[in-house]
Amino acid sequence: MKVLITNDDGVHSQGIIQLAMVARKHCSDVFVVSPSVEQSGVSSAITFLRPLFPKALGGLDDSQDAGIPGFSLNGTPVDCVRLGLHELCPFRPDVILSGINDGLNAGPNVNFSGTVGGAMAGAAFGIPSIAISLESSSLMDFGKAAELAWPIVEQCASISVPTGSFFNLNFPTAGCRSDAEIRVVPVETNPMGYDFDHGHDPKNRRYFWATNNPGPQPSPFLTDTQALLEGHITISTLSSNLNCVDARSSLQHAFDSTVES
Repeated sequence: MKVLITNDDGVHSQGIIQLAMVARKHCSDVFVVSPSVEQSGVSSAITFLRPLFPKALGGLDDSQDAGIPGFSLNGTPVDCVRLGLHELCPFRPDVILSGINDGLNAGPNVNFSGTVGGAMAGAAFGIPSIAISLESSSLMDFGKAAELAWPIVEQCASISVPTGSFFNLNFPTAGCRSDAEIRVVPVETNPMGYDFDHGHDPKNRRYFWATNNPGPQPSPFLTDTQALLEGHITISTLSSNLNCVDARSSLQHAFDSTVES
């Protein structure tokens, strides 16, 4: 299996380093294209008004100097995937991995995640893609999460899904153990994280700072946010398909009715 890896925490993050090292144990080819600095919360943003400058990995001061080829890039995760696929990576990957993110990407937060954005970009080109995240805590073990993720990666890579569909894998801190249960669940869609802390900075300018509160109201069925709270590993399917057939049908009906009247 040939793998292209990106993330949104930056090329020096332990999440991508540990994931790449585990991938190298199992794959014939591994290539990294990752943002040079953290890009959390950029979703599917691209760099359009300035040039991108790839920098080869492996310098003396580079924490990615583990014999894994690739580039850091002054861009977003989506830039990394697009440039990786079409310019930098010497092979066409069988799977694209985005992560391991420092912090969960669950519920409506997937809409903002650069980790998810990287996987979505790969899926748009018809390549099996997986976003991988680990709950932030003082007990984080990215190496263990990468080892646990790998059988799941192999299984997901073998599944045929529609073009544009991809997988979102989350590990709670408590779920990083060999006997942890995996739950295939839908993504929670109830709103969350819309409270802000506020105050004044030293120059007396008023500021608002986003928080993770409140949590979502639980749905009547098991979702990713609930399963993660219970200590389960979760995997969900997402899609870059921007078309909503039901809404378009309603729209067409409304315009047809207007014409008829």
